[in-house]
Amino acid sequence: MSELSVNHLLGIKYLNKADIKLIFETADHFKEVINRPIKKVPSLRDITIANLFFENSTRTKLSFELAEKRLSADVINFSSAQSSVKKGETLIDTVNNILSMKVDMVVMRHPNPGAGVFLSKHVNASIVNAGDGAHEHPTQALLDSYSIREKLGEVGGKKVVIVGDILHSRVALSNIFALQLQGAEVMVCGPKTLLPKYINELGVKVETNLRKALNWCDVANMLRVQNERMDISYFPSTREYTQQFGVNKALLESLDKEITIMHPGPINRGVEITSDVADSNQSIILDQVQNGVAIRMAVIYLLASKIKQ
Repeated sequence: MSELSVNHLLGIKYLNKADIKLIFETADHFKEVINRPIKKVPSLRDITIANLFFENSTRTKLSFELAEKRLSADVINFSSAQSSVKKGETLIDTVNNILSMKVDMVVMRHPNPGAGVFLSKHVNASIVNAGDGAHEHPTQALLDSYSIREKLGEVGGKKVVIVGDILHSRVALSNIFALQLQGAEVMVCGPKTLLPKYINELGVKVETNLRKALNWCDVANMLRVQNERMDISYFPSTREYTQQFGVNKALLESLDKEITIMHPGPINRGVEITSDVADSNQSIILDQVQNGVAIRMAVIYLLASKIKQ
């Protein structure tokens, strides 16, 4: 069997095209498993995984936990709000204390960019980055690409626009890396104040007119505005943002073609996307959620098989 070229999943930029292909093929198998009446396989009965979430999360945390349990791993959950981190304990000490309980893999979300990379150099366990600040969110990008592949047959050659708060989004950066690695064309669209200064260095098209962007693309991945990461206002009002960058049914129906709508969640309904779009046939938002479990099962399984060696 092929294996991943990496021992950790720290970011898409550390993967190659063969890694992504292997993850997708493994996820195909697990997607079949989770649609059976008995949704568990005994693959990781001898593996213990710690979920360390230093930032709030609903979907990602539940998705990882479900993926781990579907693989029969032993799971421990850690939330920084109820931990000794509040008493001043360092990240390395926290993780080493957990590892001393014979944990094999750490799934970590952390507010600081690069936290996973830092940790991978100091602890003896496989690290999966579940989001580090506004830097990367690799499993989200993988499940997004996997969902495009499922809907459109392949990712290569497709045109994907990422709309909204690109500046604060780890989903945007990981998606750009993943899509380009698979041969897709990528455009970003949003207010100029929410586009990073380095955006032109990433080899993406930039558009500030939403209608033009939607007429160009096959797939639109809608991002929410990340108010929790903003200490100043980046646009005049939510109402004005919605008028310029929100997608509604009338706008979709006025386009030259039918496009696929995605959203990594959580959705701010009525801001970046209306309910009649989110719940429409053009939306694959719930498919993304289902595919998230299969993708995370694939990542955990492939990394665990390297630990076992």
